Amino acid sequence: MSQRYCLTLDLKDDAALIAEYEKYHQAIWPEIHDSIIAKGITKMEIYRFDTRMFMIMEVDDTFSFEKSAALDAANPKVKEWEDLMWGFQSPVKNAPAGAKWVLMDKIFSL
Repeated sequence: MSQRYCLTLDLKDDAALIAEYEKYHQAIWPEIHDSIIAKGITKMEIYRFDTRMFMIMEVDDTFSFEKSAALDAANPKVKEWEDLMWGFQSPVKNAPAGAKWVLMDKIFSL
C-alpha cells in the first residue's frame, strides 16, 4: 500500500543558482537515484514556483522518515549531494532548526 507525502523548501533568490539547481536535477547522480529507491520511495516529483519548491513522494510500506535519515547518514555520497544542494537551498519560514525539506499538512482533498 502506498502513501503520499508532500514537502516544501525554498531556494536562494538567485536566478543563476536556481538554473544550476535545476540542471543538477535533470540528471541526478546514480547513487542518489539508488538511495531514493532503497528508502522505499516509489515515485518522487519536485515542482518549483519562483523560489518555492514542492516535493511529492509516494512511498511503499517499507518507508519511514527514520529509516530514510539513517540510510542518508550512512551514505557518504548522499551527504556530499545534500551538502552541495544546501548551497542552493534556504529553509522555509518557521522550519525547525537544521531542517531542509519540511513536511506539509494536508488541508483539503476532493
